[in-house]
Amino acid sequence: MNDGSDMRRDGLNGENGIFRNADGKSLKIDRIEPVRGKAKRSWVRFDGAEDICLYNKEIRRLGLEDGQEIPDTLYGQMIREILVPRARKRALHLLEKQDRTRANLRDKLLEGGYPASVADDAIAYAESYHYIDDERYARNYVYFHKSSKSRRRMVMDLQRRGIDRGLADRVLAEDYDTDEDSLIHSLMEKRHYDPENADQKERSKMYRYLVSRGFDSNAVCEALRG
Repeated sequence: MNDGSDMRRDGLNGENGIFRNADGKSLKIDRIEPVRGKAKRSWVRFDGAEDICLYNKEIRRLGLEDGQEIPDTLYGQMIREILVPRARKRALHLLEKQDRTRANLRDKLLEGGYPASVADDAIAYAESYHYIDDERYARNYVYFHKSSKSRRRMVMDLQRRGIDRGLADRVLAEDYDTDEDSLIHSLMEKRHYDPENADQKERSKMYRYLVSRGFDSNAVCEALRG
């Protein structure tokens, strides 16, 4: 059985020391279990260390088994030589598809089975090349939505995407110069709402639409009355 000796060259000293843990001790594999919906991958569950997700062929190559004790240096090598490069590549792939906040990217990596320490390393790597920038994300979001959403709604949306409230408030103070009463009337016109001829069903529908955009209910009611 392969004991993984070919992966024990450097101990657990990952880049910047973030995976330093080499104290000569061993780690016990509690169990190996399939990843739900991912036939080619399995979780390797450890006692006293972060669980890791590997391809089954990697598990076989390393000779990992339920109940096995492995050197913690081997654990560090698996983190550094397998998961760190993979997580960085995955992070860049996710960012190719769309701009993301730091928090959103971290959630995606954790959902993909990467340990928190590995996810944080991948985020730092992406940030070092300015692929992630929460302020840029917030400013772009405001720019593209200020003609259809209220300030309050955009604060909520940005926070849901992981943007700090202080940053959201600052960006909106600098970039959101929309008169919301005028915006309400503009949205009504775009949806062909006529205050003078609208029936109750049309008024209710327009009310729900505008309130869902974060506009003040009193301001909406006043606009609907014409």
